[in-house]
Amino acid sequence: MSRHQIQYVPFEKVSPDELLPILNNEKLREHLMPHPEFDMDSAREWKLSKIEVDNTEGCRVRAVIINGELVGWCGIQLEYDHYELAIIIDDQYWGLGVKVFKQLLAWAEELGHQSVTIHFYHTRPKYKFLQKRSQRVYESELYGQRFTTYELIV
Repeated sequence: MSRHQIQYVPFEKVSPDELLPILNNEKLREHLMPHPEFDMDSAREWKLSKIEVDNTEGCRVRAVIINGELVGWCGIQLEYDHYELAIIIDDQYWGLGVKVFKQLLAWAEELGHQSVTIHFYHTRPKYKFLQKRSQRVYESELYGQRFTTYELIV
């Protein structure tokens, strides 16, 4: 794989029209909870909600830019009283997900977390590298949907 420069940028620095193609990417949506497609207004609201999460103690949310192109987002967010990791990047860059994951774990350590979770929608395969790294792997339900949850020690 060629060299890729990954940048993590606060959401204030990206516009909703840049986010819209990522939020509505069919390949990505296959692996996320079902929800209506975004329009400009809902993308703007979603962006503001991520900025609010970023301003929450113990959380950090960033847009992911690879080689100068906005390709997704990642973060540590508080869901159901647990800090969870989220990585949503364009499918052409999925091979770089491990680098983004390592960055999130570094942030989790910096923010003082003892453990974090990562939830994968039930349609995703189980990941051996995450199973080995996890203290616990279990099926969970969030917002009425099934997930495989990995609990990781930071």
